[in-house]
Amino acid sequence: MSKSAAAVRDEQRQQFNAYLSECPSRKLLDRIADKWVSLAINALSDGPMRYSELARKLAGVSQKMLTQTLRALERDGIVERRLTPSVPVRTDYELTALGRTLLPLMAAIKAWSETHMGAVLEARADYDALSGGPGIAAPAVRERRDSHSGSRAEA
Repeated sequence: MSKSAAAVRDEQRQQFNAYLSECPSRKLLDRIADKWVSLAINALSDGPMRYSELARKLAGVSQKMLTQTLRALERDGIVERRLTPSVPVRTDYELTALGRTLLPLMAAIKAWSETHMGAVLEARADYDALSGGPGIAAPAVRERRDSHSGSRAEA
């Protein structure tokens, strides 16, 4: 008796473990954690976009990086590239059904980063003040900021 497609997917899902160094799901996690990937997925949330529209929306992305990002997402089945025969040829990028499953996650991560950037900047400043500058290991923290009251507390 053969297994249903759903049973095969469930079985495969149980075989992947991103904590294992050679697991392919770790490579996928690495890809979707990339800033340009998450921003491209968020940008495509409103529907298909031309390459030039994406490039404008993703301020600071190089042409090479955007091309590599879109190709990788296309290969992974997250983005579909659609050519429309015209002069010049029109190329649109659109999230696939699989890609759309990432939207709630990517939107939440984007919103979290925008909401909490002030707290992160403050933490960085505190760390840099203790360590003597960015990139230098800070000594063991003797004080910590109480996240609920904003007051300093002994650690």
